Amino acid sequence: MLAVLAVSAQSSDTTLTVQRGDRLQVSLHGGDVVVRAWNRNTVSVASSDADADLGLSRSRGAVRVSPSGRHGEPTETDLTISVPAWMAVSIDAIESDVRITGTQAPVSATSVQGDIDVTGGDGIISLNSVEGSVTLRGARGRFALESVNENVTLLDAQGDVKAETVNGDITLEAVEAAEVDASTVNGDVMYRGSIEQTGRYHLATHNGDVTVSVPESAGVVVSVSTFGGEFESAFPVRVSSTRGRNFSFTLGSGSAKLDLESFQGTIRLERPGTRTRTR
Repeated sequence: MLAVLAVSAQSSDTTLTVQRGDRLQVSLHGGDVVVRAWNRNTVSVASSDADADLGLSRSRGAVRVSPSGRHGEPTETDLTISVPAWMAVSIDAIESDVRITGTQAPVSATSVQGDIDVTGGDGIISLNSVEGSVTLRGARGRFALESVNENVTLLDAQGDVKAETVNGDITLEAVEAAEVDASTVNGDVMYRGSIEQTGRYHLATHNGDVTVSVPESAGVVVSVSTFGGEFESAFPVRVSSTRGRNFSFTLGSGSAKLDLESFQGTIRLERPGTRTRTR
């Protein structure tokens, strides 16, 4: 049975009691959305437009928010939503910046023309923007981060990573991961994180630099592939095999694998704690 809570034109906010297992689903055409976690088992939704119908409903464990105008047409309104920290969050937006803070649950957020900025999250986290940047910090789980024309940034996180953009940089810093796949076409890729014993790491760009922090105590086979670029290392390495502009070398036990690719940029190994200046 579908329970629909209508919000009158005189009201711009409402509150709904929820229970564990419920999830938030937001559909927004225009306007920004901010989701904040709190310690109450309620969802509170506030709109910047007092005339907007928030389209708030709850059915089969899903709390849905889909604002519209008086006559049901898509509307542009800023939303501020407070949710329990345990509640999974899903946001599907078109012309919206999305900011989510404090959640301890899975997160999915997409925007066509807006930035996505998430602090927290636990579980499967999927963030995708076409014309905006994607930033995730302080999360745990598995991460799928994607933009087309802006940067992708992951900070202070624990979990496997897949990060992609076309025209932007990828920055992965203070990351603990056993699997990383990060690629861009026009931009730099930087990874400063753990090299796990049996980890698999692939960092690639076409027009840009690749920078990775590698502890000298790491046990890893490093494969380097470049066409018109350079290779730099902050410590000596002994090349074990070469093929054209491709070569590899082994550090320690070689139990992990690190593949580095740049068509015409610099591939750079740095010591942990250093900050090599890039272009």
